[in-house]
Amino acid sequence: MLSLTTRLKIFLSVLAVILLTGSFILYSKNSVPEGKNEILIKALMQGLSSAHYSPEKVDDNFSKKAFGLYLDRLDFNKKFLLESDVAMLRKYETQLDDQLRQGSFEFFDISADLIEKRTKESAAFYKEILAKPFDFTKDETIELDGEKLKFAKDKAELKEAWRKQLKYQTLVRLADMQQQQAKAKGENKEQKTPEQLEAEAREKVLTAYNELYKRLDQVTRDDRRATYINAVANVYDPHTGYFPPKAKSDFDIEFTGRLEGIGASLQEKDGQIKVVEIVPGSPSYLQGDLKPGDAIQKVAQANGDPVLVEGMRLDDAIQLIRGKKGTEVRLTVRKPDGSTRIIPIIRDVIVFEETYAQSAMIDDNKKIGYIKLPGFYADFERKGGRNSGADVKAEIEKLKKAGMEGLILDLRNNGGGSLADAVEMAGLFIEQGPIVQIRAASGKTVVLDDRDAAVQYGGPLVVMVNANSASASEILAAAMQDYKRAVIVGSPTFGKGTVQQFFELDEALPSQFDPYKPFGALKLTIQKFYRINGGTTQLRGVKPDVELPDMYSFLEFGEKEQEYPLPFDEIAPARYKPWTQSKLNIPSIQANSRSRMASNESFKLIQQSGQRLKKQSDITTRSLSLQKYMEEEKKSEAASKQLEEAQKSVPTLNVSRMKMDLQAIAGDTAKLARNKDFIKNLQKDIYVEEAVAIIKSDIK
Repeated sequence: MLSLTTRLKIFLSVLAVILLTGSFILYSKNSVPEGKNEILIKALMQGLSSAHYSPEKVDDNFSKKAFGLYLDRLDFNKKFLLESDVAMLRKYETQLDDQLRQGSFEFFDISADLIEKRTKESAAFYKEILAKPFDFTKDETIELDGEKLKFAKDKAELKEAWRKQLKYQTLVRLADMQQQQAKAKGENKEQKTPEQLEAEAREKVLTAYNELYKRLDQVTRDDRRATYINAVANVYDPHTGYFPPKAKSDFDIEFTGRLEGIGASLQEKDGQIKVVEIVPGSPSYLQGDLKPGDAIQKVAQANGDPVLVEGMRLDDAIQLIRGKKGTEVRLTVRKPDGSTRIIPIIRDVIVFEETYAQSAMIDDNKKIGYIKLPGFYADFERKGGRNSGADVKAEIEKLKKAGMEGLILDLRNNGGGSLADAVEMAGLFIEQGPIVQIRAASGKTVVLDDRDAAVQYGGPLVVMVNANSASASEILAAAMQDYKRAVIVGSPTFGKGTVQQFFELDEALPSQFDPYKPFGALKLTIQKFYRINGGTTQLRGVKPDVELPDMYSFLEFGEKEQEYPLPFDEIAPARYKPWTQSKLNIPSIQANSRSRMASNESFKLIQQSGQRLKKQSDITTRSLSLQKYMEEEKKSEAASKQLEEAQKSVPTLNVSRMKMDLQAIAGDTAKLARNKDFIKNLQKDIYVEEAVAIIKSDIK
């Protein structure tokens, strides 16, 4: 397989030649380079068509897809554009392909002029509406799903949509303020009247919108252009995109969107800032309440007034969330079930120990080893730097010496990482053989093998996964499943089976274009992963042998929910021999697991909670009556408490750390505290409890 450097050089040299001499003639000795934006879009389109894994045919159908994505991002919640505006823009719906070939931004410029005009006009709406009290006794509802909303027919209808939105946001604040006041009743604090609380809630919403519109005034034409270009790029697949120079340098977040301060990977989608991944060892990871799928609505500094981030550029939201170590940020998030929650997080640096593999021994008539792996890490920068493959091998050796009779490898919430480490790790459990197949756009397939015939651990093995297990986690779980080496336990995985690389456009363009640089970078999907049985992990992920209910397993989640993901497909299987040293009777294991779950009160409640979550997520209308809203919140809170109470009655697993691990952290109070949390969470983990039962009773 060609190295990244070689592939990059080939791509850049080909692109440079095409730009100079090919179908997109941007420069010759007798001409002056076209405008920077024309150069940029032609370079991007050529890069997409020549180097993407699955190039799209740029035609009218492509144009319609790009138009749809862009319109969603232009005004997803339908609070700016009128029906007549959209009808006017729709005249260009099948012309974008022609304009892209010509390097023209005609449609973009018209749409940008229009949204800027409508945004300024809407400022008068919120100021006028928030100047008067709301009547929260009226039986009104609001639709919160932008996909279900329609563009307003005229300005009167648009103003009414604004009224409902502002009323709902005031209602949420008012309900929270009333709850806080009720809790503080016995503290001799001044009790405000309902009218005073309503006025205060309205004032807070007004302040938030004043700040929002200050930021909207600062959105540049280039910012909007990047949104348009990304709508075009995302037709190829959701992971392909354009990064302007500012976004690329800001992405200290390097390629993943990881934020300094709280450690979350975010994505701007449909005008919302959504959590994609939680970085292992980060403040968000340790705090525990922020989850993938959450939409961040507001950001507050400690007890300060929250700032609206809906509709905000990602890098602007990042600036609000970042901050000094030890300071608090309070995120108002909308959960997938439509409920709103305030999550306080103390900013800090990533606790690197939390990103590394950790082990423990569970003693339950059998000694069962447990290894938690938050990510597939590898330190290529430092000589002797840590990597997950070697670390897991070391943890296995420690557990074996302590008398381990079975092993649980926990890949839940593991978003992936180093592919080489996934291959190395799979090799710890099998004799030599293929682990994963990688296919390039050319159709050439490379098989990555474990070439070490040694088996570090050959005993009973359970691999735990969930919907947030992705990429390298899916490769390892799939290999263990295909070899019939392990029982895969949990919920279906994320389904990301593609590989991306960044290409710097400045390196692609010849020196004649230096006056126009910087151009930014293009992130391209260049390869696809396939299991050794021939199926890709893309879209379908890995379906566990034993499926356990979790709160989010009833929701549509994962790669399949992205816009225009690459499809599932199959190639020829690799040549491999399933594991024969022990046989897994999967139907029997499944039947026994179902029987245990049927008598487990916690699993029953999780199932009910997941179904309730699904039902609530499908109902996207909310009441604007304060009384009804409070009743809905109480029901939701009661269901959460019921589940919390059930968790208290879960049998406590007998968990202990290895002696050498305890010696290593002795005297370090911070590490000791984290170790205490690690043990406490493991002791009451009903999913681990089921994995233990499978090893004890079902794997022969």
